[in-house]
Amino acid sequence: MWFSILIGVLTGYLLGNLNGSVCISALVAGDDVRKHGSGNAGLTNFFRSYGGASTFLVMLVDIIKTALACLACSLILQPYGYGREGLMLGAVAVSLGHDFPALLGFRGGKGILCGFTAALVLDWRIGLAILAVFVIAFAITRYVSLGSVLGAVVFSAGFAVLHSDNLYVMLGGVFLGLLAIYMHRSNIVRLVKGRESKVHLIHRELNK
Repeated sequence: MWFSILIGVLTGYLLGNLNGSVCISALVAGDDVRKHGSGNAGLTNFFRSYGGASTFLVMLVDIIKTALACLACSLILQPYGYGREGLMLGAVAVSLGHDFPALLGFRGGKGILCGFTAALVLDWRIGLAILAVFVIAFAITRYVSLGSVLGAVVFSAGFAVLHSDNLYVMLGGVFLGLLAIYMHRSNIVRLVKGRESKVHLIHRELNK
């Protein structure tokens, strides 16, 4: 079984290395999104740097790779009776691959879209709660980072409460939420100091 776990983790991690922002910026603009803005290979920096419909392609890549990683790892571990645990293992592996991609010099994104997709795959209730909190926080403040951090808190709390009967799933969920918060540590500092940049979707489109 340990060999199967290794295969599942490697599959998820390598899929995580397929960064939507980096791939689409290269294909559409012949550029590297990490050379612009915050230098982060995430969705927000891509939108600020390029905008337009290509942003949805970035989302599509990250959503598909996350779902594939979860399902692949689940299928690999299903014969041992750990299908649900496999879903979470795939989620953790793909998130680590996205945040710290070896094939991209360990310069990845912050994993929010990966985490949201994983939450939907594992427990749609938690996924919808994350989406609701993010949308409300962003609509009020226009801070993507604040919505992301609050969504990460909901992620950890949701799995801690709703999946306390499955230690591996619960710990994986708490870990992913804490990982997302850690990845936003610089944003949190800027939020506290009042220096975080806001995102205005309509203005971004009008100024293209």
